[in-house]
Amino acid sequence: MSFLFLSKLLPLFVYPLGLSCLLLLLALWLCFRRSRWGLVPILISLVILITAGNAKVANQLIASLEQQYLPQENMPQAEAIVILGGATRNQESPRIIPDMNDRGDRLLYGAKLYKDGLAPQIILTGGRIQWYGGDSSEAESMAKILELMGIPREAMILESRSLNTYENAVFTKEILERKNIKQILLVTSAAHMPRSLAIFKKQGINAIAAPADFIVSDRNLTASQSSTEGIILSLIPKAESLDHTTQALKEYIGIFVYRLRGWL
Repeated sequence: MSFLFLSKLLPLFVYPLGLSCLLLLLALWLCFRRSRWGLVPILISLVILITAGNAKVANQLIASLEQQYLPQENMPQAEAIVILGGATRNQESPRIIPDMNDRGDRLLYGAKLYKDGLAPQIILTGGRIQWYGGDSSEAESMAKILELMGIPREAMILESRSLNTYENAVFTKEILERKNIKQILLVTSAAHMPRSLAIFKKQGINAIAAPADFIVSDRNLTASQSSTEGIILSLIPKAESLDHTTQALKEYIGIFVYRLRGWL
């Protein structure tokens, strides 16, 4: 099996939901064996879901990534804006155009940087993993959406081969060298920025962080402490918080694995 497939599969059993499912399967097996330890994995999975679904825990984990690179008040000029893939859904029936997913803010921010005159061209980087379906690359989907925002197609350069963040950097570097581009604004989700920027810099690319898609605001970090109602609600597990915790764990696992491979 390929590294790409394993990198998508194995972490699923470390994330809170997948790990809890494994523990519940273990509990079923122990119950079938009439073991007195059958209750233990059930309790552990319950603790995992309650903790990972807690808004305060999720916000702190996400903020630990997002706060590393905050938007600059006066973003400097660059020769190109690089927007990483992962922000779109395929143009598949019944969709008549590609959709933006919950990371689509990176496209909005990239379009804003271009319209503010901070760079004359946009590099869109991202292929499409075969088993996720779809005929067009993420780069092509992003280009179609940016055209709807008024960005001219001739201002875009598409990199449609990369299937992960490391390949985003490697294939983008080829374009930068071919076009003699020395400095870029790197646009991706704020929680993804620490890993992305480290990979791009490892490739020798002069990249300036331009983070978008901030999940946690300053108010989110303090709201649960401001009232009794907020404290009570913050203690109740939520699917949204579980997803945010999983996103943070994905980045930390990615940083660990990429460092082992020498990619950052």
